[in-house]
Amino acid sequence: MKISLKRLAAAISAAAMTAVSTGTALAPAEAADTVFPLKVEGENMKGADTWTSVYETQIPGYSGEGFAYIQAGDISFNVTVPEDGMYSVHGMVAQVLNQEGRTETLDVNGKKYVTVVPYLDKWTDFDFGTVRLNKGENTISFTGSYGYMELDYATVTVAEPHDYAKASGVCCDPRATKETQSLMSYLKSVYGKNILTGQQEIYGSGHKDNYEWENDFIKDLTGKVPAVRGLDFMNYNPLYGWDDGTTERAIAWAKERNGILTASWHINVPIDFENYTLGDEVDWQKCTYKNYQASNGTFNTANVIKEGTKEREYFEEAMKLLAEQLGKLQDENVPIIFRPLHEAQGNDGRYGDGTAWFWWGDRGAEVYKELWKLLYTTLTEEYGLHNIIWEFNAYELPSSPDWYPGDEYVDIIAYDKYNANGGPNLSAISDVFNALYNMTDGGKMIAMAENDTIPAVDNMTVEDAYWLYVCPWYDGGEDGGVAFLGENYQDYDEFKKFYQSDVAITLDELPEDLYTSGGTSEPATKPATTPAEENTTVPVTTVSSTGSSSDTFYGDANLDKKITVADAVAVLQYIANQNKYALSEQALINADIDGEAGITGGDAITIQKVDAGLVKQTALPLKAGK
Repeated sequence: MKISLKRLAAAISAAAMTAVSTGTALAPAEAADTVFPLKVEGENMKGADTWTSVYETQIPGYSGEGFAYIQAGDISFNVTVPEDGMYSVHGMVAQVLNQEGRTETLDVNGKKYVTVVPYLDKWTDFDFGTVRLNKGENTISFTGSYGYMELDYATVTVAEPHDYAKASGVCCDPRATKETQSLMSYLKSVYGKNILTGQQEIYGSGHKDNYEWENDFIKDLTGKVPAVRGLDFMNYNPLYGWDDGTTERAIAWAKERNGILTASWHINVPIDFENYTLGDEVDWQKCTYKNYQASNGTFNTANVIKEGTKEREYFEEAMKLLAEQLGKLQDENVPIIFRPLHEAQGNDGRYGDGTAWFWWGDRGAEVYKELWKLLYTTLTEEYGLHNIIWEFNAYELPSSPDWYPGDEYVDIIAYDKYNANGGPNLSAISDVFNALYNMTDGGKMIAMAENDTIPAVDNMTVEDAYWLYVCPWYDGGEDGGVAFLGENYQDYDEFKKFYQSDVAITLDELPEDLYTSGGTSEPATKPATTPAEENTTVPVTTVSSTGSSSDTFYGDANLDKKITVADAVAVLQYIANQNKYALSEQALINADIDGEAGITGGDAITIQKVDAGLVKQTALPLKAGK
């Protein structure tokens, strides 16, 4: 497994370097290095006034001299940190203006985090999210863009890293083929440690019939070929359908080049469905995958989930043609990450019109979920297709969980990133990643199924946004169209840096037994072993509460009889505030493992290395006599 030491340190370096005090800092937070956890009284923030009631409304129980009332202006405070890192921002808030909730905006160094604060007539601890603070001074503001929120105080704490081990590596289809489960297990084995490279091919006629154009371009640029190939089964449809060789290219990619496949399904419907006769061919210009509002179409998606309707019969024919192609893959023992009915939520919850991009989402969340289940059940039960890893395309909005079909129908959650306006945008969009992680409490792997700019690798590692894979959309070629591999979207220096980094997995680094090993193989190329990884084995015994060295389990700082990232967090919390986060005598013995006397941030980093497999648990402590 390729794991960058820089990545391990980045996940907790800010915590290890700033958690150095035994107390809680009060505003203003202007010290050279801010002490964490940090507490800032609202009335002490820059731009704030001191309130003790909101006109006639009393909100008793505030701390300090009063609270801040955010109206038209912004209030802010500064935070200084020695290294880039991730932090959690909470507020003790009330919101008594709007019973339906109030949109509030947190601004961190100009990046806005928008959320909805519900009606709260008592002081309530509210999570404003996990944010990135950069080395040096940072400004955190509660903005007055909508405002009318009461803020008693804000707290900033070092963010706990994601527990990627929680994600399922077992296919939701209990009858998944051994090759499919092998791929699923491999994806789980690299998730949170590496990021798979990917690229969507242009469908139709390709770049003048050159379907390798994107891969050739990337190889010329980076010396590498992406591991994941994106396809689309849109041309196999009941209307103007034609065979563009997608299925054959998919089989060759997996069997001849040992690559990973993913595919979407831009299935079309006739615009004038009301006057359409089932079985008729329709010119592609009279078809659409857009919603009925945009296309002025007469296809009613709600009728698809009703037996006996014309819409249901049409969808059944579409599923039959799709199943024929997926069946060819299964016959060749080729699994695929399938992302059907994607971007269904569309504008819902984001803009005023509240409509979906595509017809499969244009009747709302409940219809959509039933449509997804119908497709899942038909392909798995009626057509016996068990070579599918099911990928659901989600959004990060408060209403997005309403669209989720359920854990039993989904293997991977995906997001489509398009935020490059006038030039490359290298953001890791960690706020989106966090929202999708929270949607299933980390229970599903998270991928960037489509994107314009590939995020900078340093941003993804520092911000703990380890997307399972990234997959730029196709290039338009010489004949025009969108060109997501062009300089308007990609920063070529960062593109090459990512592909050539220890974090990225490219086609040549996939294990040879990818589809046969159960998916736990190492990538083909691994970094050189360091002396720390070659420590000899020493006995490790079971933890007890006696504090006896004979019962020591090195690395287990929280005494749960295992070594995980939770132990690193326990160490960091102890360093930050020994009174609040005390460790027992045995826990202190267990935690002191890095070869330096006393409990330090180095112990937390070493625990992270154990959790990632860079240091053997049985080789702890790293120096004798501790």
